[in-house]
Amino acid sequence: MTNRCGWVNEDPLYQDYHDHEWGVPVHDDRVLFEMLNLEGAQAGLSWYTILKKRDNYREAFDGFDPHVIVNYDEAKLQDLLQNPGIVRNRLKIASVVGNAKAFLKVQQEFGTFDSYIWSFVGGEPIKNNWEDSRQLPARTDISDRMSKDLKKRGFKFVGSTICYAYMQAVGMVNDHSQACFRYHNE
Repeated sequence: MTNRCGWVNEDPLYQDYHDHEWGVPVHDDRVLFEMLNLEGAQAGLSWYTILKKRDNYREAFDGFDPHVIVNYDEAKLQDLLQNPGIVRNRLKIASVVGNAKAFLKVQQEFGTFDSYIWSFVGGEPIKNNWEDSRQLPARTDISDRMSKDLKKRGFKFVGSTICYAYMQAVGMVNDHSQACFRYHNE
């Protein structure tokens, strides 16, 4: 039996996410944009709920291509609100369009979103040493700063808790517990 973090259930989809994605450093701008929006979609829900819908999100939002999403009009938003494969919350759906605009501005300013977002951790992942996943914080000073800066730049659904979950998801922080096989493989 493989030792995993305590939050992982028995679903092979969830286990695969934990084993191959969570905590792995991501530097691809499109993936960073996708994950920021999926973490925002999670607000008030579980990541497991969003993970099960991730392929639907990718299809509905044109592969999370910000250059396409910035051109979404009201008709497209209405189509998305009727899509049962995603969370049909108007504010969350509209936030993806606004986030695409803000994302492209960040790319213009910093060259890549990657260089901007990773600057919050000095370009290197933070490796924590938790004995148990119940010790994981919901937010940190870094996620507070990230949230404040993202909001200032026009991003939505980027509260500090969402930002910390994002940091975990894209490998800016490694929060695998010490007993987890991934803790020692990073």
